[in-house]
Amino acid sequence: MTKAGGAGIREASGRVDWQQLLAPGVLVIMFAFFSVFGRNFFSTSTLMDILEASYYIGFLAIGETFVIISAGIDLSVGTNMMAAALIGGVAFNVWHWTMAGSLVLVVVIATLVGVVNGVLIARLALPPFIVTLGTMFMSLGFGSIVSNVQTQQYPTMTQAAGWFKAVFYRTQTGFPIGIVWLAAVFIIAHVLLTKTKLGRYTYAIGSNEEATRISGINVATWKILIYTIAGFCDGIAGIMFAATYTTIVPQTGNGLELYAIAAVVIGGASLMGGIGSLVGTIIGVFIITVLKDGLMAINLQSQWQIFFTGLVVILAVLLDMYRTKKAARVREE
Repeated sequence: MTKAGGAGIREASGRVDWQQLLAPGVLVIMFAFFSVFGRNFFSTSTLMDILEASYYIGFLAIGETFVIISAGIDLSVGTNMMAAALIGGVAFNVWHWTMAGSLVLVVVIATLVGVVNGVLIARLALPPFIVTLGTMFMSLGFGSIVSNVQTQQYPTMTQAAGWFKAVFYRTQTGFPIGIVWLAAVFIIAHVLLTKTKLGRYTYAIGSNEEATRISGINVATWKILIYTIAGFCDGIAGIMFAATYTTIVPQTGNGLELYAIAAVVIGGASLMGGIGSLVGTIIGVFIITVLKDGLMAINLQSQWQIFFTGLVVILAVLLDMYRTKKAARVREE
């Protein structure tokens, strides 16, 4: 049996759990394959592209990891990210807020959406799929309403308020500072998930919510906190997206949640809850971004990246089903 969090790579008997090594093994094999057969894949520019594409997906996936481990789902992460970034752009361009204030607003709006998700799911006992599907469409529309369906441009690095790109995207020397932010949030989230009461209760709720409630734990409060963390991560992702791509288009973001969910599942988390790790999630993020750039390097179009991402997700789910059945047989024995 693997450890409850799914983060270890050794079974209780001391044997290596090869299933935990599958995702990093796939990542290494993919990188080696595309380096050999892809045109200019093994280069500094490609590495930068992989890192930059990983920023916003990484933050979305970190928040989604908490939700999925708790046996929930959040379909609103992509539209929440884009709506918050869009409204932050309105605050800067139309309402003439400072850049710092606008960036804070991005995080606040996204976090509030997470709180709403948590309250509706935990207090009103509504299904997470339905609630977050609803807030996905609401955030999609709300961003367009506030922006009057106008595309928002964040300042470039050469403009007066462009300092935020040097803080969240690349420094003046070209260093990809975004990866430092991703690493910092990953470390904080990893500590929360593995070393704190929040993490223990997240796994407990995902494993058996009713037993957790009977044990005296206020499940509703912790579930609200879990979805709040997801919303906060959406806000950070919105800042990173704006810093990386500058332009925020209304009524976009729908579909980005699939990449976040895919990264979590590819990283070894179970959609049934109770199993998952942030280390696996980050590996899943890089599998997706390496696949995207690698397929482009061998002259395959974006639709192939979507196709193969879906194939990898299906394989990951099949592996999770096999792992769950195997664990059930061991318990019966």
